[in-house]
Amino acid sequence: MQTILITGGAGFIGSHLADRLLKDGYSVVVIDNFNDYYDIRIKENNVAHNLSNPHYKLYRTDIENMTALKEIFAAHKFDAVVHLAARAGVRPSIIAPDDYVKTNVLGTVNILECMKEYCCKKLVVASSSSVYGNCSAEEFSEDLNVTEPISPYAATKLATEHLCYTYHHLYGISVAALRFFTVYGPRQRPDLAIAKFARLILQDKPIEMYGDGSTLRDYTYINDIMSGLTAAIKNDQIRYEVINLGGGEPISLKTMIATLEECLGKKAKIEEKPMQAGDVEKTVCNWQKAHLLLGYTPKTTFKQGVAHYAAWLKEKKW
Repeated sequence: MQTILITGGAGFIGSHLADRLLKDGYSVVVIDNFNDYYDIRIKENNVAHNLSNPHYKLYRTDIENMTALKEIFAAHKFDAVVHLAARAGVRPSIIAPDDYVKTNVLGTVNILECMKEYCCKKLVVASSSSVYGNCSAEEFSEDLNVTEPISPYAATKLATEHLCYTYHHLYGISVAALRFFTVYGPRQRPDLAIAKFARLILQDKPIEMYGDGSTLRDYTYINDIMSGLTAAIKNDQIRYEVINLGGGEPISLKTMIATLEECLGKKAKIEEKPMQAGDVEKTVCNWQKAHLLLGYTPKTTFKQGVAHYAAWLKEKKW
């Protein structure tokens, strides 16, 4: 039985991945610091159903804590690391850039150093479509020049990719750096637009629409992200690759709100606000490389995904 370490494994994507890997017969070790960026009860609910599983181990610690990390690596023989832990959010990174550098950059170095010291040679790491900045290309492909990140969050994700390449070059660690495009679905973080707007609509509270509603996002349903993540874990041919994982179906902000209204059966109360610093105009994923290397094909349309999410939310699950 292979053992996989998931950093940030109590979060939205990480907890789904833990569920999938346990179902597929892996042993899973999770590191998460349960910080208060959002209500920690959400993360507690994400992990509760796995705590009694003998193939699941949870460590409540921080990737900034090198002493704790070394103890964990010494206690387990990891076949692969899936590094999802990071400070998230574009706008908060503008307010506290030093925190983002400490966690996203230095924390990643800690993980890489432990992998080097304890001879773990496979890494799947979460990057972000935010590294493309305000790219003018019709589609965002991995061969585009990404030297102009427009938020500290994006800059730390780009730094993560570069650090992972360095450790690949120096120490032979194989790396799949996956650029996620706006992931949504059950358990989505409450600060992200779909989750935030859906709850406000259900509560008859106004939602804030930044800009004129024409900004485009390439949304990716959580089940599609799982297919890409698990394929990357199983792939033994990758040495170092940056790979987009997206939905390939860019949706305007206005369309996103209208789809939520339809799936929730309620109209939104909209307050128009100016565009926020650090927000990009569009994200449009070219996922052909993922298809070639991972057999990845997104299967969930945006309307289908929102309908699934709305049904889950109406059941009042976290």
